[in-house]
Amino acid sequence: MLISPAYAQAAAGGDTSSMLVQIAPLALIFVVFYFFLIRPQQQKAKQQRSMLDAIRRGDRVVTGGGIIGTVAKVVNPDEVQIDIADNVRVRVVRSTIAQVLAKTEPVAAKGASGKDDDGGPKDGAAASADAKTQEPVPMWRKLLGLR
Repeated sequence: MLISPAYAQAAAGGDTSSMLVQIAPLALIFVVFYFFLIRPQQQKAKQQRSMLDAIRRGDRVVTGGGIIGTVAKVVNPDEVQIDIADNVRVRVVRSTIAQVLAKTEPVAAKGASGKDDDGGPKDGAAASADAKTQEPVPMWRKLLGLR
């Protein structure tokens, strides 16, 4: 016989330290998978959910199919209407929106409208910002979202 009886008997006795040595690599692999695959994927999904929940009228978005448009109306929690061209409005499911290109500023309250009590602008910066919004925007800038 090639195997001695002493070795066969030693292998039959289950030592807890040898069992720990066998399980340790599996635990290490699971920890590596968690930190390099599972956790980043969960964080990205959480970011995507928060981005979709924050969509409002006026935001420039890209759909999953690559269509770029401006949100015209939030129909319900699952659907939005998007303007993709002049007089072309499409209803899309909110979860198909892949990216928000430009966020709009929230509408200011009456007291924080940037004007003095007499109706004039509060400072020169506000006046120059108002002057910029009055200039016509070229069509190519509108299409690229560079207002």
